Amino acid sequence: MFYWLMKYIVLGPLLRAIFRPWIVGRTNVPVEGAAVLASNHLSFIDSVFLPLMIDRPMSFLAKSDYFTGKGLKGWATRMFMKGTGQIPIERNVGRASEASLNTGLQVLGRGELLGIYPEGTRSPDGRLYRGRTGLARMVLEARVPVIPVVMVDTDTVMPIGRRLPRVGRVGIVIGEPLDFSRFAGMEGDRYILRSVTDEIMVALQRLGEQTYHDVYASTVKSGLAAPAVD
Repeated sequence: MFYWLMKYIVLGPLLRAIFRPWIVGRTNVPVEGAAVLASNHLSFIDSVFLPLMIDRPMSFLAKSDYFTGKGLKGWATRMFMKGTGQIPIERNVGRASEASLNTGLQVLGRGELLGIYPEGTRSPDGRLYRGRTGLARMVLEARVPVIPVVMVDTDTVMPIGRRLPRVGRVGIVIGEPLDFSRFAGMEGDRYILRSVTDEIMVALQRLGEQTYHDVYASTVKSGLAAPAVD
């Protein structure tokens, strides 16, 4: 009920009026049944506009920090995250990836839509980076299709480090579902997991025509954060 209230009564109309988002390929999202929407990740607001622009409720796995803030700001952030379908996940504890997998499988087991960023973190420079294989494992275990999604210009409206978005148009391109049923029962094979993940990333690159860089985005971010050595 709270999700419906935020999307259709409070948050949705306001965001549509300000940012005038556009979408291509909306009909590629199934009207029922579980599926994973695998998206590139340019900005924090990716998780806002994708749920806003499709016709079914969907969930994202989000850092639990967003749900534990104090005071008015913490309350507002928590309400915002809940209203946009975010599910808190502890990412800084042991076996965090296993917890994310299990939570995602629960969502899919209920026949719902789950949004995932295969790169694992936001792109530091607008390029598309190597995908993490956790997505492939989840998809093969749940036996659900993957729908590639490309977010457009969200990093222009709200780049990394900016607290509030600029006013500008954002877009979403949704591709045709990818079927990996041929790999059913092979989620324990790391070569299969890498192959499935790479196929998803190729679909994203072709859909959005981003420059692809075959390293993990987190590795690039670590290098940018490292102090210079004389």
